[in-house]
Amino acid sequence: MSYTLIAENIYQVQLPLPFALRSVNCYLLRGDDGWDIIDTGLHTPEGEAGWRAAFAALGVQPGDLRQVVVTHHHPDHYGMAGGLRQWNGGDLTISMMARELAMVEQVWWQAEGMKHAFSAFMQRAGVSGAMLAGMLEVSAEIRNLTHPHPPTIDTIAADDVLTLGGRSLRVINGPGHSVGQALLYDAVDKLLFCADHILLKITPNVGLWPGSDDDPLAAFLDSLRELSTLDVRLGLPGHKTLIHDWHGRIAELEHHHDERLAGIATAAGHGATALDVAQTIFDFRNFTFHEMRFAVAEAQAHLEYLRLRGGLRREGEDGVWVYRQ
Repeated sequence: MSYTLIAENIYQVQLPLPFALRSVNCYLLRGDDGWDIIDTGLHTPEGEAGWRAAFAALGVQPGDLRQVVVTHHHPDHYGMAGGLRQWNGGDLTISMMARELAMVEQVWWQAEGMKHAFSAFMQRAGVSGAMLAGMLEVSAEIRNLTHPHPPTIDTIAADDVLTLGGRSLRVINGPGHSVGQALLYDAVDKLLFCADHILLKITPNVGLWPGSDDDPLAAFLDSLRELSTLDVRLGLPGHKTLIHDWHGRIAELEHHHDERLAGIATAAGHGATALDVAQTIFDFRNFTFHEMRFAVAEAQAHLEYLRLRGGLRREGEDGVWVYRQ
């Protein structure tokens, strides 16, 4: 665990993850009447110990937390929301975007329904047998790391202005990596809590999943164009390091997806499933089942983007989806 003061009254708390990402960035903000949190980490013993160490070092006591904003439903951002509420004595406002709350309910609260939807989705993508079984097993393991769930979660919306750590933060909708992340913009200090929407050194996964929009990559690219109009001196991401060249990083992400689309169109060739394409553009040899899921979902999102614009056609509507030029 480590925490760093990155701006006045804003601490970045890095919590460990049992994934290739290794850690998630959460943010602890000091206000006049208590502390606020942006994102919570995965509910593992190591993650819980990380929060307690940060609280002890900064003098945060149970009852001092005012509110938690969860940027999106992924387990490394939502997972410890209920646990933090318990630690605080049971009185803690937890908020997220309405569509992200719907995904929490679908993915983490309705396990059986999500299992069937995920299986059907992956089978359409060409995944079956031991690989599908492994993906389902790891999904169940991760679901257990989101307990306990908060009894209530409030909703926020784009253009709402939240007061966190004494700052006024405008909510911006950030679709693509998830259905609608909450990005939080401080126009006075030119800071943007950008969650997993824009990351440095790695590219955010933009995948097609059960419950997501039909064309998440288009939504993501449109959002990048909108975000390029913001005056941002510092981006505060959900993983890796702080972003100092905001517009430069957006341009790099746009270029990356141009190249990825070209590579996927070639990989589809004369007929390929999303799994086929994922195994062509990613090195599956050292992938965990967790990473395989994201690779297949990303390939599927890019294939659909190309199909919807006439670059590919899709066959096998009632079974496995096969794309071809």
